[in-house]
Amino acid sequence: MIDKRLFRLPGTKKLLLMLAGLTLLQAFVVLFQGKYLAEALVNSWEQKPLQTIVNPTILFVVAFILRHLFNLINTKIVENYASNTSEEIRSQLLDKVYNAGPEMISDEGTGNLVTSSLDGIDLVENYFKLIFTKLMNMSIIPPVLLIYIYMQNIASGITLTIIVPLVILFMIILGLAAQAKADSQYKQYTILSNHFLDALRGLPTLKMLGLSKRYAKNIYTVSDEYRRRTMNTLRIAILSTFALDWLTTLGIAILAVFLGLGLINGSFPLFPALVTLILAPEYFLPLRDFSNDYHATLNGKNALNSIFEILERPTKAKDDELTDFDWNENSQVEINNLQFSFNGVGNNEVSLDIDKLKLAGYQKIGVIGKSGSGKTTLIRTIGGFIIPDSADIKINNQKVANFKQANWQKKLTFLPQSPYLFAGSLAENIAFYKPESTEAEIEKAADAAGLTEFIQTLSDGYKTQIGEGGRGISGGQQQRIMLARAFLADDRHVLIFDEPTAHLDIETEYALKKPMEKLFQNHLVIFATHRLHWIKEMDYVIVMDNGQIAEQGTPDELRNHNGAYSKLIENMRGDQL
Repeated sequence: MIDKRLFRLPGTKKLLLMLAGLTLLQAFVVLFQGKYLAEALVNSWEQKPLQTIVNPTILFVVAFILRHLFNLINTKIVENYASNTSEEIRSQLLDKVYNAGPEMISDEGTGNLVTSSLDGIDLVENYFKLIFTKLMNMSIIPPVLLIYIYMQNIASGITLTIIVPLVILFMIILGLAAQAKADSQYKQYTILSNHFLDALRGLPTLKMLGLSKRYAKNIYTVSDEYRRRTMNTLRIAILSTFALDWLTTLGIAILAVFLGLGLINGSFPLFPALVTLILAPEYFLPLRDFSNDYHATLNGKNALNSIFEILERPTKAKDDELTDFDWNENSQVEINNLQFSFNGVGNNEVSLDIDKLKLAGYQKIGVIGKSGSGKTTLIRTIGGFIIPDSADIKINNQKVANFKQANWQKKLTFLPQSPYLFAGSLAENIAFYKPESTEAEIEKAADAAGLTEFIQTLSDGYKTQIGEGGRGISGGQQQRIMLARAFLADDRHVLIFDEPTAHLDIETEYALKKPMEKLFQNHLVIFATHRLHWIKEMDYVIVMDNGQIAEQGTPDELRNHNGAYSKLIENMRGDQL
């Protein structure tokens, strides 16, 4: 139940030592509690003087108070450890995701990472709160009580000793079944998270294609499967709790019958029999407590294991191979024999197979192709967000293994189809790439992106607060903020566009076209789009098909060639060229 990697976490060994000491004290307090209660009852039964009843009763109350005091201290220590350690793990997880970037998101899935970072950490914190206390209680309290019971009555000690292995055997059998179900359930939970997030992202496209109702049925099927697995897991968890309660109750009943017969026969005194009967439930209590929370600890253990796997996951990127450089009209990138493959959500294969590609100077390069042809995969690879399995890449004649190079990414601005806006002021969002920018620089960039008129309508102007994800800002204005970021970062001479106008209506797109064309000047532009009218603005075109470059060349060359480019245009009726 305890992952060995837990002992590598800071403070774990110190915590275990403190818990061991406190639990040992608690065990003796429980023992004294039973002893003094039995003594008071026996003296009362034998009608001894009142003082012989009052003194044990007072000591029983003191032991009772100390027991709960030690338990409170124990709980506070564990809760403090659980809170601090889980936050530290969350911080490490977020650092890992931040450093690995989309490379990890591509492999693990956004839903899985979100689940691990949010629900997973909560499960881990609860796991920490339960597992250490439960295991310490189960390891220390029963042996201390059993030794005392042996001292009072050997036969009672033997009875309890025989019952415990039977209880543990049933716990192991049912526990293994519960663990297998819990493992399957947590895996299904992460699949559901990825599936649900992908459905939300693709909802506009599904509605446009008339597939939203069909996909709603798919979501229902996945959700129902998760519900079914959860109920199966809970069924085994409830069965294990029932079995343990039944066995321990049966054990106490057998012991009570045995002690009762002994008292009737006069084979041993009342005090040993009574103190044994009082301590027997306390003897089984740690086992019962552990069983009651077993399913919760399994969920926490699975979540922790998933997080540890992410933290220990090696990164394929080497981001220190490229020395500092500046992109200008003489700069160039050469890509040869680039290979990348990945089985995404639903086992949909994502792949790239690029034999040869060259980017140079201030070219404007259009990347076109059908949906799923590899446009986004290609530009994200060039942006350093996806790490290829193998490639021969040269940036200004410097050989690198991939594009996840700090010095390369400092020279590029990435403009996606859905720009992310952070909770903060409008000015802070514009200054995303250059937080140290002055107000005048921000205003100049906003004006270049055509934002001035919109900002003037806002009562707080550039100080207007924007919600997380751009709540309160229209899609067109979000794209203008993205363009303002690029205008402000004028020292970044590589622009990567990932279908930036895909979700905009044609009027908004044409309104944005003029500032975007202005932004193209003195930049290497890599522009992925499914709207072919943008090709008029491009110097060079790459036609993608099934992860490969079907054709590449100038628009005129491709138009005259009557190949993949011409066929794509025929399939995209209604677009202007």
